Amino acid sequence: MKIQHIIWLHEFEDKLFHKHNVLVEEVEEVLFDKPHIRFVEKGHYDDEDLYAAYGKTSGGRWLIIFFVLKNKHDALVISARNMDRKERHLYARR
Repeated sequence: MKIQHIIWLHEFEDKLFHKHNVLVEEVEEVLFDKPHIRFVEKGHYDDEDLYAAYGKTSGGRWLIIFFVLKNKHDALVISARNMDRKERHLYARR
């Protein structure tokens, strides 16, 4: 799966920064690179499932990004945070 476009809603941008101290630029860097993406759960609407993307920023920050996949290549970002130790271990093993 390749993300071609990121959809941002203002309330999610604010949450990323204020709750998790994650910048929009960091999320975009991970999603447009080659993140490890896994299915999380079926969405409330057809073809709008929840996914998690795992990646590392150029600054060395390990992030997990949760997004709803829309139109097969568009990501509606709903959350992002630092990976915990277990998630980093799983990401490193891929």
